Amino acid sequence: MDILIKQARLSDGEALQDVGIKDGKIVAISENLTDNAVTVIDAKGRVLIPGLVESHIHLDKALIADRKPNKSGTLQEAISVTAELKPTFTEEDIYQRAKRALEMIISHGVTAVRTHAEFDPAQGFSGFKTIMKLKEEYRDLIDMQIVAFPQEGIFKAPGTEKMMNEAMEMGADVVGGIPYNDAPADRHIDLVFEIAKKYDKDIDLHQDFSDEATDISIEYLCKKTIAENYHGRVSVGHLTALHALEPERLNEILSLMSEAQISVMALPATDLHLGARNDVYNVRRAVTPIRKLRDAGVNVCLATNNIRNAFTPYGNGDLMQIAMLAIPVGHLGGADDLPTVLPMITENPAKALGLEHYGVQVGNKADLVLLDTKVKADAIIDIPERNYVIKNGKITVEVKKEVTIFK
Repeated sequence: MDILIKQARLSDGEALQDVGIKDGKIVAISENLTDNAVTVIDAKGRVLIPGLVESHIHLDKALIADRKPNKSGTLQEAISVTAELKPTFTEEDIYQRAKRALEMIISHGVTAVRTHAEFDPAQGFSGFKTIMKLKEEYRDLIDMQIVAFPQEGIFKAPGTEKMMNEAMEMGADVVGGIPYNDAPADRHIDLVFEIAKKYDKDIDLHQDFSDEATDISIEYLCKKTIAENYHGRVSVGHLTALHALEPERLNEILSLMSEAQISVMALPATDLHLGARNDVYNVRRAVTPIRKLRDAGVNVCLATNNIRNAFTPYGNGDLMQIAMLAIPVGHLGGADDLPTVLPMITENPAKALGLEHYGVQVGNKADLVLLDTKVKADAIIDIPERNYVIKNGKITVEVKKEVTIFK
């Protein structure tokens, strides 16, 4: 074997397991494996999980909060600040910032990421091409899916439709969209499906990002997904407007979402920061209803969205911290709820991204993270150190941290 992980905890209440890795795959899981492995890691009862999956992030807009702050904290100012800054981005600037952000998430145990990459007639493909370059450079450390993302809309920005097709020809993995920032939303959605079907690609939309539910298009999206037989191939980020729906109306939409097998990327760090800024009292969370979505059978993921920019002026790329934030925000701290959170940054986004051979099972890819905790149920609330990150059967991150308490 190439790597033998001894005495790892895969599940609470079960015997510790040895995990054998060879040629990038998990080849054996047993209580007592013996092998002259090249590398032996003694887990000592620590928790071993599959690699974390970051399902919604903007690497091209990371780490610019210090250039021009969003003083009001509103979505409107975040958009205007970013629009003002974008013309100043050079390819080298985008490359260096995106690279830093990418290494931040890798160091925290992310082995697969879906990143939205922007383009429009004003700025061209500079950011998109840079992210494509990073995908190739970091292919041994992380699997990257790149979403062709028209931040400024498609019909609002003439020439963008042509660029959407060009982005797909250049190798984009997913067709993106932003119905709430274009008019009409249903026409925007129709065009996204047209492009996705043309290139046989999945769809990932910024969807109904609003404090109110007065003008939403998620219901149309669900019906379109079902009509086009795109079940399980559509994801949406934000979807904050759902929190403002009356229960009966919400349940109708949740049922449609479940039928269409739409995945939701909840983005608590961003949406808590930007949402409900006009509420004077009884200030709302303004986050998509994670718990209700989960209970309705919708595939719910937790993701970062942005790191230190006008939309999210904080963050260090640690998906565990995002999950920890979601626990109190989504009322997910109960004994029955807590175990459902870890899958929201592992199995659930892996499903949304269509990752194959994922998980700690024989025959699957050896994309693994050894956590510095011995209780799997506490894997989120401990926010443990990622002692080892293994990608395609190779150690990519190793962290050894000793703490001394002086009495």
